Amino acid sequence: MALSRDKKNQVVAEVSELLASSKLTVVARYQGTSVKSMQQLRRQARENGTGVRVIKNRLFKQVLAGSDKFKGLDTSMLSGQLIYAFNADDDVAPAQSLAQFAKQEPQIEFVGGLSGDGQLLGAEDIKILAALPTKDQLRGQLVGVIASPLSGLVGVMNANLRGVLNVLDARAEQIS
Repeated sequence: MALSRDKKNQVVAEVSELLASSKLTVVARYQGTSVKSMQQLRRQARENGTGVRVIKNRLFKQVLAGSDKFKGLDTSMLSGQLIYAFNADDDVAPAQSLAQFAKQEPQIEFVGGLSGDGQLLGAEDIKILAALPTKDQLRGQLVGVIASPLSGLVGVMNANLRGVLNVLDARAEQIS
């Protein structure tokens, strides 16, 4: 269905906002993915704050050309059926969402990405970002690293106390 000029302008404005606020925008091919699967992808991505949209490449190129940050980028990779994943809060969540979904739907293929500071990232860069641990996993690892020396100190202190108690018990048995 053809979009009216007003609708196209509205889409360009929405995507411009998404792109400006996104820390990472991931571009992937989705050819051969069913509508039901795409709905599932959108639902899964929404859980971590990622928005997934299908946008006409011509309109996305128009958004890039209208942005000061992305004006000079090579847009030759933007061809075919593409989905765009945006996230304003997390640097790696869009890549992780699509990579996780690609395990179920192998036809999802990374094309590249755009960082929040205007750099063009290749498909390999996006795959590397997708392999990074999530913020929650990193926080858990940090808590474990911080807690490890403290739990070791508590163990040493308990061992010393147990040693003193064992000596006192042995001494009490000798006297009795």
